[in-house]
Amino acid sequence: MNLTTKRYFWGIGVMFLILMLQSCSVSYKFTGTSINYDIIKTIQLDKIVNRAPYGWAPMEAMFNNKLQDIFAQQTRLRQVKRAGDLHIAGEITAYDQFNKSISSDGYSAQVQLRLTVNIRYENVKTGEHWERQFSATSQYDSTQQLSAVQESLVTEMIADLTDQIFNATVANW
Repeated sequence: MNLTTKRYFWGIGVMFLILMLQSCSVSYKFTGTSINYDIIKTIQLDKIVNRAPYGWAPMEAMFNNKLQDIFAQQTRLRQVKRAGDLHIAGEITAYDQFNKSISSDGYSAQVQLRLTVNIRYENVKTGEHWERQFSATSQYDSTQQLSAVQESLVTEMIADLTDQIFNATVANW
């Protein structure tokens, strides 16, 4: 074989390899759930009521909307009013703030806000059921008024809580 023939076959081999790599693709989708959709088809999400001694009025609606959204967006479960294959109920039990750190002058430098929910879960098909508390915290500088940062902090904590609940109920993490 002469040099021209070797280059020709080498070029053909490289082009074949490129074509093979472009035509092969692996598709992988991870939803994070471990739901057997042949068995589990519905979910009942009861309204999570605010039973905290201290609270912020929009918090209850924000929490319920986010909880419904996470299950709607990340599962194929149909949400029903009663008799769901999965059932989630509970209440907001605490919404409080406390000093997280003290500055050198003896005053509070940072305040921590905590939101706690009590959740009851039941999988009617498997008989699994439990009751747990979930908490999320967020900090803000003590020079700020809570009313100025409350919405963003509560939104952040609700996102954290609904992720925790989602993972504990259908993701098995």
